[in-house]
Amino acid sequence: MREQPTESREQATPTGAGPVSHAIFRVARLHRALAGRLLRDTGLHTGQELILMALWDHGPQRQVDLVAAVETDAPTMARSIARLEKSGLVHRSASPDDRRAVIVEATEASLALRAKVVDAWADLERLTTAGLDPAQQAEILASLGLLESVLSEAGR
Repeated sequence: MREQPTESREQATPTGAGPVSHAIFRVARLHRALAGRLLRDTGLHTGQELILMALWDHGPQRQVDLVAAVETDAPTMARSIARLEKSGLVHRSASPDDRRAVIVEATEASLALRAKVVDAWADLERLTTAGLDPAQQAEILASLGLLESVLSEAGR
């Protein structure tokens, strides 16, 4: 069982306000750093694996659809795809249906990374949930789902 955070840790915010927001920031930063370390052997930067996983799972897609699937913004996606293309892991082409749209597809070279990426994400999940029983995991997922919904609504 994991040790519960102390009250002082929960209150350790830059201004003394917003302990939930600060906790989310800390957890997200640590999770992203751990993901980066686990992905190091693949040569991918954190977030690039999400693009490849979407392409591996769903095949070639319009770049705009990848933006939605990975839940990022268009400029970040464009930079990531450019880097992946330079590395030979994806290929971009004009859509045959709409010349304004760009189709992105994973290359054969990217498939060599698939097992490593899947393993890294399995390790990330295992390390993230270590010491949490299934009920705690379900509670965290429910709470995160609620927070995501609240934040999505606030952002509209």
